[in-house]
Amino acid sequence: MHSDKEGKGGTATPIVESDSEIEHEPGEKNVSRQMSESSLYTTEDEEEDETHNKIELGPQCTLKEQFEKDKDDESLRRWKEQLLGSVDINAVGESLDPDVKILSLEIKSPGRPDIVLPIPEGGKPQCPWFTLKEGSKYSLKFSFLVTNNIVTGLKYTNTVWKTGLKVDSTKQMIGAFSPQSEPYTHEMPEDTTPSGMFARGSYSARTKFLDDDNKCYLEINYTFDIKKEWLAT
Repeated sequence: MHSDKEGKGGTATPIVESDSEIEHEPGEKNVSRQMSESSLYTTEDEEEDETHNKIELGPQCTLKEQFEKDKDDESLRRWKEQLLGSVDINAVGESLDPDVKILSLEIKSPGRPDIVLPIPEGGKPQCPWFTLKEGSKYSLKFSFLVTNNIVTGLKYTNTVWKTGLKVDSTKQMIGAFSPQSEPYTHEMPEDTTPSGMFARGSYSARTKFLDDDNKCYLEINYTFDIKKEWLAT
């Protein structure tokens, strides 16, 4: 899995490397690991899981406060400078809460033009949002901008339902990122859509981008189709 950040002069890695493995809930059929957590249906158990799994962190510090801590320790100072890179402490150092803005979403499939997905206002795109061919390989690529402070534990979750039954649930840790003027890009591991008569049809899904505090930066509820062939372009 690639967790590189692309800037003007090349690529750079996030503060903390993301976990290359994708977690799936046991007993669920892998139907479509497409970008997003299921849509129209949310269970109380799922909401409770998010609350119970919330990590209790220590007091938040601004970037300036973090930079000033242990400033007499030369090795720590050099590590922090390497960590923060070219971040302008004076520009963002007074903000406690990080902000993450998802800038673009696209589906990549070998030998096919990328499917650019417009990010909808209110988190509910037109139905269906996109169509995939059964048995085809695909991956999700997205770019995002981090401002104000370091975001930790940024993760992507996606749940998919078909005819009201949950058929897939995905969670992947992306990493920790410092604020910068250039966007980061991240591409999910390649996956394959299911195939066969029972796999074809309409699905509902919900995608979320959250951090360690379970602060949600983007939630999208949508539907998508899996068909026998790609739509004509």
